[in-house]
Amino acid sequence: MKRRDFIALAPASALAQTRPALSEAYRETAAKLIGAALADQGGWRKMMHLCDRIGHRLAGSTGLERAVEWCAAEMKREGLANVQTPLVKVPHWVRGKESATMLEPLASPIAMLGLGGSVGTPPEGITAEVVAVSSFDELEQLGADKVRGKIVLYDVPWQGYGRTVAYRGQGASRAAKLGALAALVRSVTPVSLRSPHTGAMNYAGDAPRIPAVAVSVEDSLRIHRLCESGQTVRVRLTMEAQMLPDADSANVIGEIPGREKPEEIVVMGGHIDSWDVGQGAQDDASGCVACWQAVLLAKQLGLKPRRTLRVCLWTNEENGLRGGAAYRQWAGATVKNHVAAVEMDGGAERPVGFGLSIGGASEEVMARALARMQQIGELLNGVGAGSMTAGGGGADIGALMRDGVPGIGHRTVGQRYFEWHHSEADTLDKIDPQEFRLSVAALAVLGFVLADMPERLAG
Repeated sequence: MKRRDFIALAPASALAQTRPALSEAYRETAAKLIGAALADQGGWRKMMHLCDRIGHRLAGSTGLERAVEWCAAEMKREGLANVQTPLVKVPHWVRGKESATMLEPLASPIAMLGLGGSVGTPPEGITAEVVAVSSFDELEQLGADKVRGKIVLYDVPWQGYGRTVAYRGQGASRAAKLGALAALVRSVTPVSLRSPHTGAMNYAGDAPRIPAVAVSVEDSLRIHRLCESGQTVRVRLTMEAQMLPDADSANVIGEIPGREKPEEIVVMGGHIDSWDVGQGAQDDASGCVACWQAVLLAKQLGLKPRRTLRVCLWTNEENGLRGGAAYRQWAGATVKNHVAAVEMDGGAERPVGFGLSIGGASEEVMARALARMQQIGELLNGVGAGSMTAGGGGADIGALMRDGVPGIGHRTVGQRYFEWHHSEADTLDKIDPQEFRLSVAALAVLGFVLADMPERLAG
């Protein structure tokens, strides 16, 4: 341990000596919350309703607005306080009919999904030869002479989401700058059963806007093999995708007011929108309902934290982040009173713990906050979710974190999440009900202790 690390940890050690550790002070309460969560049926009923009776929920869709209305009505029926649905203007992209077909060397359909935000093709579609690359470097090496008038296929092997997703986001514009007519992107997933995975893409301001689609891993590999063998591959792509004027949506907010410091707030949540395929079960009905149920269980047990414990279901995370930005604006000056922001947006596989980030915090403040988190983690060791580490947060709470609010991200084993992510396979059957309840338990303990412990997390 470096000398500076010892100094940074010293205040946390002194704190532990002056009062009972959080792991002792909240042991009984944590046991009650965990017991209630593991026996809970209400959260799973909510999951079934959102997934089976409402389904996918893209920004601007009737599905999303049905979900917003139903969630707000349920929060009111359950007795959460100050239930609100602040208006959020969201982008309204519609997929329309779409298809991709290999014409040469043989007629064969291609499994595809248009990427969110893509422009459509002309009514007659786009028919062109395909050039295949495995990286942006290979694309640049081809140059405009070999790319102009062609369709570019990015057959990029899975290298983890953070690295591979760049081709989904930037691929169309990088190809368009060299004169490509359209871009095909190998789905960002480690495993495929010929299932394409959609997601948001972006257009650069200095390049033409060309259609962009995700194709299945299997189709991507086949096309690339044919190209490498010297075979000419021609594809016809048709897409009706278009961007409509912004639509009305809303965040959904409910809370338990604090008994002593109601002005101080712990907010936790997930995003209520999803892509327009599957049911949006893992991504992110699970995060919404787990955080919602974590707050509700505290209320049902008659627990009243010192601070306000709030749940927020953010809208439009998938293709705009408008809900997170709107929440920050709605919070206004009260952002300084946000003690912590907790986000669950990584699916409901077995939880392992949480990660913490505090923008601009000194080593001393970060060490003290992490020490407190680790004490809370001791309460969660029994459910396997006690790991508390530096580095965490989430997209929807990013605006709060930029203003210094401690951001906490829910973490799981992450074994299969990206097999289902943004695809038709993101359905309720992919979630183990008991693993989901473990997340409810972990969030319930974390949220309540953060809202009730004597000091603010980063105080």
